[in-house]
Amino acid sequence: MIAGDAAGESGGPRILLGISGGIAAYKAAELVRRLRAGGATVRVVMTAAAQAFITPLTLQGVSGSPVRTALLDATAEAGMDHIELARWAEQVLVAPATAHLIARLAHGLADDLLTTLLLATAAPVTLAPAMNQQMWLHPATAANIALLQARGVQLVGPEAGEQACGEVGPGRMAEPATIAAALLAGVAPAGQPALDQLARPLQGRRVLLTAGATHEALDPVRFIGNRSSGKMGYALASALAGLGAQVTIVSGPASAPPPPDLSLLRVESALEMHRAVMQRVAACDLFVAVAAVADYRPADPAAVKLKKGAAELELRLVRNPDILGEVAALPRAPFTVGFAAETDDLERHAAAKLAAKRMQMIAANLVGPAAAGAGFSADDNALLVLWRGGRQALPRLPKADLANVLAGLIAARYQVFIDGNDDAGAS
Repeated sequence: MIAGDAAGESGGPRILLGISGGIAAYKAAELVRRLRAGGATVRVVMTAAAQAFITPLTLQGVSGSPVRTALLDATAEAGMDHIELARWAEQVLVAPATAHLIARLAHGLADDLLTTLLLATAAPVTLAPAMNQQMWLHPATAANIALLQARGVQLVGPEAGEQACGEVGPGRMAEPATIAAALLAGVAPAGQPALDQLARPLQGRRVLLTAGATHEALDPVRFIGNRSSGKMGYALASALAGLGAQVTIVSGPASAPPPPDLSLLRVESALEMHRAVMQRVAACDLFVAVAAVADYRPADPAAVKLKKGAAELELRLVRNPDILGEVAALPRAPFTVGFAAETDDLERHAAAKLAAKRMQMIAANLVGPAAAGAGFSADDNALLVLWRGGRQALPRLPKADLANVLAGLIAARYQVFIDGNDDAGAS
């Protein structure tokens, strides 16, 4: 048994609170107070950096138990105290969870008491992230969060708003009352969101997503098309659903298998995709246009198969509807994310498309020889994501992993948008 732990056990949940080194550590004392007021017994572990913001003595006073700060503690290690702590905990909470702590946990490092406990425990782990908004939006952080969520780690927050550094955006640690309510109840108490809702930032949001290619008929046998496989669109649909969104896919022809558990409407041509989207867009909160839609279609497709004859064949093409542009221009437009596949000058073309169509975000990638094995039909891709006043370059990853990172970025920017802090909002 851990020394001093028998006294003061409340019979409520046993919560091990880890505090890492962010400015939000000053809120830990209030968090402990609220957890104990809810009936929990709380033990505290602090990193060395956390002690620069709040003292162990303060946490010992509010928790009623000694605070652990060192892995190799001569007064505690004789009984393998870190293993006993890991076994004692029924829930493990890290608040604040800095970008550095999240990265160490994602990569399985155990170089101090807190990270060792996180590897040694079988209890559910919850993180309350806290960091600068650019750090939260960085693709490395997004990839680490996606990896941890895939392992079952849950999140409370972060929230968006003004930060200690003076910037505004997502990354603020959730308030102690919110964190305590989430840890103490699987179902939310009055006025508080449930833990599952906080861990799924798009919970209840409706996403309409286009995927695949379009085929524009020349005759009943032949068509004009492109090389889109649907892999990125389907992966992103699954990733957004994993964040709690209700996703409907409008898919053109694709070689990849669609997600089996999502609503799927199959179409063939750009006109069919346009019709399907415009019939459903009023009911969605986010529109994500991943499909590679043909810009032109044959003006007069033949009713019967064209026969080989003359040495040359001339085709007259007409413009297809601009689905993305029409959606972004709606009086009550959803949060709109576009995609751009380019063979050259990626950022200039993507920025021009973002501005011209007045959407909130665009994800652009290289295709063709410049992509070197990424892009259409490949299993990997890399993206440049732009929004008004910001950008993130997402490194080359398997499309499923890249989709998880992009989905997290979309969710973060959507939160800023609905909070009214997005300069790229609909006007």
